[in-house]
Parts: sequence; structure tokens; C-alpha cells
Amino acid sequence: MPLTKNGKEHNIQFAAKNDRPARWIFDLSSFYSEKPSLLYIEALEPSQILQIKHPDLVGLFTNHHKFDRNFRIIIEQKFIEIQNPVLDKISSTAEAKYLSFLEQYPELSKRVLNTQIASYLGITPEFLSKIRKDITDLK
Repeated sequence: MPLTKNGKEHNIQFAAKNDRPARWIFDLSSFYSEKPSLLYIEALEPSQILQIKHPDLVGLFTNHHKFDRNFRIIIEQKFIEIQNPVLDKISSTAEAKYLSFLEQYPELSKRVLNTQIASYLGITPEFLSKIRKDITDLK
């Protein structure tokens, strides 16, 4: 999640416990440019953390073609995973974005803060509360 100069968080991805397939969170730009990341990753729950140095990963790609193919598939899936919320953010209502979030992360809304969800959706926590209330009132 990137921070603005005034310290405001902007959540751009989540990985929920027991997601299938398992979700990977990483800063690909920083990894390949070998420059410090503009993002930080926060584990809100116990997580499995894997770490590899850039030259070691390139060596795996070069010497083990199945690993290269599998990683390419992971990258393609990550691209789609990130692209869809971006498209939602520019073309959907806040309520539609929230319903999409609930569909993608059905259990996560019970485990993370409203401020984190609102940040991910690009809305204020107050507006998220209003959307939740409106959805509840419709039921």
C-alpha cells in the first residue's frame, strides 16, 4: 500500500487467508528495477513470507523453465487481479465497487478495518458506512 506525502494510506490489494488460488503480494516494479519500493506490505494476520534475491530468481528462470512458466502465470493472474479493481474504480458506483469487493473477498470484510476497505475502494469510511446501511436496509 502506498502512502501519500501527508501519510494517508491507499490500499491497492488484499490477500485473504485461505484464498484459492493463494494470492501473492509483491512489488514487481521495485523487484525488477532493484530500487526501493514505493509500497509497503502489511500482514494483518499470520502469513507465510517468502523472500528471494533478484539474481537468484533470474537464475531459477534461466535454469528451470517450469519455474519460469509458473511465475509468468502468477504474474498474469496478478495483473488481472489488479486490473479489475482499477476498472471498477473508474466505471462503477461506490455501491457496485463494495459489492464487487464482497464477492472477491467474502470473509475479509469481517476481519479488516472499515478504513482499509474504504481506502481500497477509493471512498471515505463514512461513505462506506452509508453504503453498508443502505444495503442492509434493502434486505
